[in-house]
Amino acid sequence: MTERTAAGNDTLDVHESDDGLVIQATIDRPDERNALNEAVIEGLLDVLAIADEGPARVVVIRGAGGTFCSGGDLKSMAANFGEGPQTYREGFTGLSRLMGRLVETRALTVAAVEGYCLAGGMGLAAACDMLLASEDATFGTPEVDIGLFPAQALVPIMRTVTEKRGLKLLFTGEHIDAASAHEMGLTTDIVSESEFESELDELVDDLAASSPVLIEMGKRAYYTQRDMGFDEALSYMREIIALIAMSEDTEEGINAFLMDEEPDWSDR
Repeated sequence: MTERTAAGNDTLDVHESDDGLVIQATIDRPDERNALNEAVIEGLLDVLAIADEGPARVVVIRGAGGTFCSGGDLKSMAANFGEGPQTYREGFTGLSRLMGRLVETRALTVAAVEGYCLAGGMGLAAACDMLLASEDATFGTPEVDIGLFPAQALVPIMRTVTEKRGLKLLFTGEHIDAASAHEMGLTTDIVSESEFESELDELVDDLAASSPVLIEMGKRAYYTQRDMGFDEALSYMREIIALIAMSEDTEEGINAFLMDEEPDWSDR
């Protein structure tokens, strides 16, 4: 993917493809194991806003220096010791907003996980639509070791993994390898370190080749129906497929297939 700088700050390195279909945001705090501070969170929120305003179909989030993210910045948390409850609530608001926006954004989101993916970082990765992990990746919610429960991170994590395995992870703070994370349903795929970049590029290219109408409506429909009852979900999805079928992109896709050509998708 040919890239050019799009936006960011000194804690976030952001690039977009020449056609604007892919945005890659790299947390750039390797000395702090890419811990999440206010600047990182606000930067990622800005990236998602850029994706929603433009043609982006895929947003990739990763970490610099071979580590995805070690969680929240404990130095920032320590600065709040002795403050009132409102200060603590405000301090945790950013991660909650970010995980919510990852679900709401029109683009598909991909967590590219290498090295440590811990605590709030694991919540960040689990909130993405897809998670590609290197074989060297390590996952865990070690907040319990400092007397803190991973309350926010568990929301996307426990919607992804099997319940009993997830509860053990949350309450023990154990670290698990990529194979174990894959077994419990956290990852989309795990790949060798040597093939990580090529596999990531292939996944992103495949996703970005899809119709933007299909991506936006399909993603929104999935998360909407997830908490519905079975019959309600079937009824809702019948309406969704009818709306997508009436789109110009579906007409283009069918005609392109019949003509044995590549479809020329519309802009959003």
